[in-house]
Amino acid sequence: MSRAYLNLGVSPGITRLAMLRVAISRLHPDTLAVHSWRAARKRYYRELLQAHAEAQLRARVACE
Repeated sequence: MSRAYLNLGVSPGITRLAMLRVAISRLHPDTLAVHSWRAARKRYYRELLQAHAEAQLRARVACE
């Protein structure tokens, strides 16, 4: 699982949108302001969403 995802400390039960909002709120404003880093931010968000999906799957399997 992604270290960045673990550092967010979010529950697997939250929605994808809520997880993205947490991730965006934790980024430094200067990071958001640099337009040339847009592709890197998108890659970061995709990796977080993938890690969140894996965490949700693990939580679902653990409940069964």
